[in-house]
Amino acid sequence: MARTSDVSTTGIHRRRFGQVGSALLWTALTQLLHRDACSMEDARQRAGSGLDTRAVEHSSQAKAVIHLFMNGGPSQMDLFDPKSELEKRHGEDYFNKIAGEVEFPDAAGALLKSPFKFSQHGQCGAWVSSAMPFFAQQIDRVSLIRSMYSTNLTHEPALYKIQSGSEFIGRPTLGAWVTYGLGSENQNLPAYVVLDDPLGLPVNGIDNWTSGYLPPQYQGTRFRATGAPLLDLKPDFEEPESITVMERNLIARLDRLHEQLRPSRPQLGARIASYELAAHMQVEATDALDLSQETQATLRMYGIDRPTTQSYGRRCLIARRLIERGVRFVQLYINGQIWDNHNNIATSLKEACDRTDQPVAALLADLSQRGLLDETLVLWGGEMGRLPIAQLPSNKDASKAGRDHNKNAICTWLAGGGVKSGFVFGETDELGFAAVENRVSIEDWHATILYLLGIDHQSLVVERNGLNERLTGVTHPRIIKEILA
Repeated sequence: MARTSDVSTTGIHRRRFGQVGSALLWTALTQLLHRDACSMEDARQRAGSGLDTRAVEHSSQAKAVIHLFMNGGPSQMDLFDPKSELEKRHGEDYFNKIAGEVEFPDAAGALLKSPFKFSQHGQCGAWVSSAMPFFAQQIDRVSLIRSMYSTNLTHEPALYKIQSGSEFIGRPTLGAWVTYGLGSENQNLPAYVVLDDPLGLPVNGIDNWTSGYLPPQYQGTRFRATGAPLLDLKPDFEEPESITVMERNLIARLDRLHEQLRPSRPQLGARIASYELAAHMQVEATDALDLSQETQATLRMYGIDRPTTQSYGRRCLIARRLIERGVRFVQLYINGQIWDNHNNIATSLKEACDRTDQPVAALLADLSQRGLLDETLVLWGGEMGRLPIAQLPSNKDASKAGRDHNKNAICTWLAGGGVKSGFVFGETDELGFAAVENRVSIEDWHATILYLLGIDHQSLVVERNGLNERLTGVTHPRIIKEILA
């Protein structure tokens, strides 16, 4: 039997038909896309974060948030809440009075005075520890809360609590709720950006910025502080812009068709929005992270010229640049939990301050001088505080003592965005163990943040299993009106 020829009677190779077919396909697609060119602007608008404002209840100064999260639990009586009774009663046994509040009872010691000196600063005269000399110069810009408390003294549930309002995993975090309520101001950048530490993730990892049961597009997007903001953000080769536009629009049409045929899979919409947003970020995200546009004086102010402060300083400066470009919520993290000072608090707490103090102070000053602080709400704090008694190392060397976890007293501060400047609110008891005056719950704190952004915490809801879910849950928090400007 004769072998079938690869050549037709007209002399055209069969593979040529495939090429002709491809050419006809692309010609048809070009005509189709040209016909639909009038809808490209609409496609571009959809290709951003896909977030819409839905929950504004009243006008507000704050338009964006920078959350400086201090993982581990900064010690209130060593930073912002000096206690003369600790000085007087240093070494006195106190364990029996708070035994149920100690996570590591075998290591518990006596009352421990602070190794740091305190002095009053600014026109407000607030007390700040010698461990934070740069922040002390900015104290007149903040409202300091010394009476917040939580409900769990173990890191993981305490982190879930302050991030999401619940001690359990799976709920949307504060940044997710804010972007769900307010949407995005820049369709070329994510509404919620996370700047985590290149040295490693914090405790609870990516759960700190999850969208939980909200649609996936509301979760935080991690940006790298050096190099490309996202891996594989740019293509491996250059091509004419017209071809790129046609490809993107074709993919968008196919994606929408795929999504319409699968209405029960909301993850598809989030994934499509992410891919579309990535295309728009190629220019703007890279520009936002380009610190070569900043002056040398600005870089020095943030401590980017010093090894100790270089990493956190970069991220604080990037946070300002992102806020300038319309990002709604920016969150900064430290690797692990550097504020969890169980041992040698005189050096370990000072090291945590050395890494963050100058950059944080620079951020406040920079936002203020650029006229951005009034509309940017800056938050600082961790998930818990520390105990007034010593926690001893295994060799019981009191000179190397630290402090154990404490859920009863937390120091935190807010700046800009409609809060009072140079104001101190709330008090703890004489030893700093528990908040006793003007107590502030995590729910109060969340409700106040939403209020400062123009959102009623009771109205920001999502229906789930027949219930209206809220950041503040079923509690009845109060707005901390005393700190409002």
